[in-house]
Amino acid sequence: MALTPVLIRDVSEDEILSRIVPLLPVSPHATVKSGDDCAVLEVNQVAVSTDMLVEGMHFRRDWSTGADVGWRAAMQNIADAVAMGARPSTLVVSMELPGDLPLAWVEDCARGMAQATRSCGCGIDGGDLVGGKAVVLGVTVLGDMEGRAPRLRSGARPGEALIHAGNIGHAATGYELLRRGFTPSRSVRQPRSRCNVARNYVKSAHDVFMENFLRPWPPVSAVLNAVRAGSLGALMDVSDGLLRDARRMAKASHMWLDIDTLKLEENFRAVMVVAPQLGMHDCLDWAYRTVLGGGEDHGFLATLRRHEEKAWGLHTPLLPQGFKRIGTVRDKWEGGRVTLDGKDIPAYLGNSGWDHFSR
Repeated sequence: MALTPVLIRDVSEDEILSRIVPLLPVSPHATVKSGDDCAVLEVNQVAVSTDMLVEGMHFRRDWSTGADVGWRAAMQNIADAVAMGARPSTLVVSMELPGDLPLAWVEDCARGMAQATRSCGCGIDGGDLVGGKAVVLGVTVLGDMEGRAPRLRSGARPGEALIHAGNIGHAATGYELLRRGFTPSRSVRQPRSRCNVARNYVKSAHDVFMENFLRPWPPVSAVLNAVRAGSLGALMDVSDGLLRDARRMAKASHMWLDIDTLKLEENFRAVMVVAPQLGMHDCLDWAYRTVLGGGEDHGFLATLRRHEEKAWGLHTPLLPQGFKRIGTVRDKWEGGRVTLDGKDIPAYLGNSGWDHFSR
């Protein structure tokens, strides 16, 4: 006989905490662990960011397991800290939980957060719980600047190479597959590790893309290594789409950024593989829109500092490992400008990208 699941309304806050706190890693910088009114961390200059995941807007429980949601909540905040050039130290997590939510889902969510944070040496050192009508996660990340100046969106300079690390358009493709009723295979649900990623993903392009939406893996090590080497000028997380976030960098830096679409051909070809199964009539046009406008990949857009380049223009002798050149910072431009192959962005791409308030 099947056991009746324990629901959130059946247990107290202390009981919930007793089930999930032992699952969570503690920051190596914690001198007082979670359990008092505050955790205490021994850190220097700190980068701080907060993000939220709201059921129905950012995730659906019929698509995502608790572990998927926990992983994603952790990783999108970790990416924000890394985008400032900070090493993620710890997360503080608050959760709104409806009474009919199974306690096992919350435990699974905690395991997903733990898997994500352990993958980059980050802890989880406190938070809060509250009852409500939907699942909502509020996550704050603290990152250690390690004695460095922060990397800013405003750091682009004329002549620098525009470079990118991570996937482009994969998460948006995964979202579209899920929206059309595709289901990830069981192996996508397994805990991620560096050794099983390649083995699992030889099988299905569909699973690759759905995995990138459900459990994004920002290239944390590659970016922090480049930051520590002093290679990067401007830097930012790409979560709302390449064009939308490039505009933000251009505006902050007052620069003209030119994206070379030939450098994105590999990305166009990758997402085009599933376009026929999605019923797309113009597969190339759909791939173009998805790669340039799709969000949620949590890659990183940066510029290569000029002292790292041996020449201006198109020749870039050396790129940090994990980065690919996708364009050039052409010149100063008051208010910022982004072009594709030197031309203004077509009108149909003008508002591409993710915006919570454009619905």
